[in-house]
Amino acid sequence: MPRILPLASLIALLATTLTACDKQITVVISQPETPAAVTDEAPVIAVVEEAPVAAPPVAQVNAERLIAADKEPGNWMSYGRTYSEQRYSPLQQITADNVADLGLDWSFELETERGIEATSIVVDGIMYMSSSWSVVHAMDARTGDHLWTFDPMVPKEKAKHTCCDVVNRGVAVWEGQVFFGALDGRLFALDAATGNVNWEVATFDPKLSHTITGAPRVVKDKVLIGNGGAEFGVRGFISAYNVSDGSLAWRFYTVPGNPELGFESDALKMA
Repeated sequence: MPRILPLASLIALLATTLTACDKQITVVISQPETPAAVTDEAPVIAVVEEAPVAAPPVAQVNAERLIAADKEPGNWMSYGRTYSEQRYSPLQQITADNVADLGLDWSFELETERGIEATSIVVDGIMYMSSSWSVVHAMDARTGDHLWTFDPMVPKEKAKHTCCDVVNRGVAVWEGQVFFGALDGRLFALDAATGNVNWEVATFDPKLSHTITGAPRVVKDKVLIGNGGAEFGVRGFISAYNVSDGSLAWRFYTVPGNPELGFESDALKMA
């Protein structure tokens, strides 16, 4: 059955190739779109989605690989590339001498006209990235083949709670799962090979003015996620959920609440 999608005005993903030292290198580049005003009146087209390309085996990203990320310069396995989040790539194939030889290898047209602010995650040749309205895509970074797309169908009225567009800044990959936070506060765990939902959990009441646009982080067996909304007077917090089933492990409030109701910690009492 056709699925109705907003007409994409820009191609937001580019891949380039160059030849250096008799080797062909593929480089994936995210190209942001120009953010548009909040509107639900974007033109639409009916798109018949083709059968997805069979997904390659999913690598098991774990604590050992993330801690030793510098030993895998060809991968970008987490937000910021390493736990230090320096965003530095040690790759040396592209230099000032050969950068002019870069050329288009493949492109992928996204379903949106809105802003793209995510850092793509690349693990063993597979790229996972998010776009506006919290839509997540998986592609083969070497060929551009589309593997799967997951749309959480965030209610469009949630846009009124956003300060700075309905963007999403990325996903986390861990032991065969892809984690991301949707704008309306749901935290998802997807099967990295298929895009099917393993579990989802509401991290806050969607009627409140919290939002999620940031990328989650995974530490050991916990996925960590924060939220936005301070511009609208909500109380912010960071939550940790168990990667296996989405159960809440702990929550830390970043600002005090109503003093008449007590305090969660001595630190908040001091604040």
